[in-house]
Amino acid sequence: MRMSNQYGTQPLDRIMTGLGITNSDLVRASTEQITHKMVQKGRKGRQLTLHIRQKLLNALNNAQPGQVFALRDLFNYGP
Repeated sequence: MRMSNQYGTQPLDRIMTGLGITNSDLVRASTEQITHKMVQKGRKGRQLTLHIRQKLLNALNNAQPGQVFALRDLFNYGP
């Protein structure tokens, strides 16, 4: 039996919804290569590598100038 790497809906989802940012907005705001699939997995709680979580964080900070988020703001698992 496979272990589940599901953590449930992440704070990233709530933040993006509250700010009116779509998955497409985040992909467009990224200066690194991220995909819609990465964003969706991050929002829904699939375990992502630290590297991908960092890319999503950077994209969100680019999409929302004036606000600075940290990884602990977006995901309830780590490191």
